[in-house]
Amino acid sequence: MMRAIVMEGFGGAEVLQPADLPKPQPGPGEVLIEIAYAGINPADWKAREGKLSRYFEYQFPFVLGFDLAGTVATLGPGTEGLAVGDRVFGMSKQGQGERGAYAEYCRAWPAMLARIPDGISPAEAAGLPVPGVTAYGGLVDAGELKAGQAVLINGGAGGVGSLAVQIAKTLGARVAATCSARNADYVRGLGAEKVIDYTSEDVVAAVRDWTPDGVDLVLDAVGLDTLLPRATDLVKPGGSFVEIETLISQASEAEVAAAAAKGVRIVSNMIAVMRQPEHLAGLARLVAEGSVRPAPTEVVPLAEVAEAHRRIEGGHVRGKIVLQVND
Repeated sequence: MMRAIVMEGFGGAEVLQPADLPKPQPGPGEVLIEIAYAGINPADWKAREGKLSRYFEYQFPFVLGFDLAGTVATLGPGTEGLAVGDRVFGMSKQGQGERGAYAEYCRAWPAMLARIPDGISPAEAAGLPVPGVTAYGGLVDAGELKAGQAVLINGGAGGVGSLAVQIAKTLGARVAATCSARNADYVRGLGAEKVIDYTSEDVVAAVRDWTPDGVDLVLDAVGLDTLLPRATDLVKPGGSFVEIETLISQASEAEVAAAAAKGVRIVSNMIAVMRQPEHLAGLARLVAEGSVRPAPTEVVPLAEVAEAHRRIEGGHVRGKIVLQVND
């Protein structure tokens, strides 16, 4: 048996309860990971409330947790590329409706794992996979980022945004980012050339002051239609506005068509989701090189998961919160 945090149905943070479950075993092409730390993402509380039901089928009692860092415990039949004892970070199979990383063990595909680079702690590594892959895939794949382009990251201090600023800068882009005034120095330190206080500035006017023709690419790491209605004011013809679909913000067909008529692509990051293993590999390479650093990481005990969910759901958390499952 193993310790886990389970949910027996959808609801608020109070549905997350401790339980003992049978220890899983890896099937063909899978590995079993002994979890050290599990990252918490906004997608976790949305999954808890059932908002991600369109993407996978829940099997109760359900264990949340997309992101993990730990050690390869067992190899399934036919598994290649990893060995028992390897220290890895990556994603569980929660996105396929299986039990996730809020447990002592979970199953994963080798393609969705990477070795933890030197100089990065397992706790820091646990906060990287979903935000890092989302940022990398949104910029490089869906957004078709090229060196020399001007990029706006909406939400530069959050989990996705803080990594997106670094990735875009490392890959040769000029970077602007929105954030609150209290996070301005932090976001500037990540590599943003232009920092825009969304609480006191007109974002479009600030962008146009920075680059009069508009930006080549927007990665919207906030959603909730904060910038979408002004996509064509921000993005110049030939450019792209990339939405993160799980932020529950999605352009209508009419909005996509209207933007296309002005030469602007509005696309979801989900168009690139099948290439997530490539995005994880690209992210791991940049982290190993030291070009991208993890966000500030706060570690909380697994037993405090409900309060951690409430904080994430409330927004305005700088960096990452991760759960300590094992030492």
